[in-house]
Amino acid sequence: MVYYDALIRIKNAQAVGKKKTRVLFTKANLAVLNILLQNKYVAGVVKKGKGVRRMIEVDLCYEEDGRPAINEVIFMSKPSKRVYTGIKELRPVRQGYGLGVVSTSKGLMSAMEARKNKVGGEYLFKVW
Repeated sequence: MVYYDALIRIKNAQAVGKKKTRVLFTKANLAVLNILLQNKYVAGVVKKGKGVRRMIEVDLCYEEDGRPAINEVIFMSKPSKRVYTGIKELRPVRQGYGLGVVSTSKGLMSAMEARKNKVGGEYLFKVW
């Protein structure tokens, strides 16, 4: 999965105050960005281009006082060390102010959605 690069690009673009950024188009990136869009960490996601030049244009989201919506990204699972969690280990991130993303047998979803659907899986990352 190439979502590592996409998340770091978004975080860096927000750190310098950009309104938009582009990331490589993959199905995994699109799924992760749609979860971030549902939870208001990004303002918009648009597919651009054709063929090998496909990109995803991401409209960045900021707080009312100008702070970035994404302050920190922590990758839980890595290619060298996969981290799998059951339902009982899926807890709210930052007392409910953060977001955890889990890859389950039913697809990518937030940690709280996975808990509601009673499925565990590979814990990909936390963001707040």
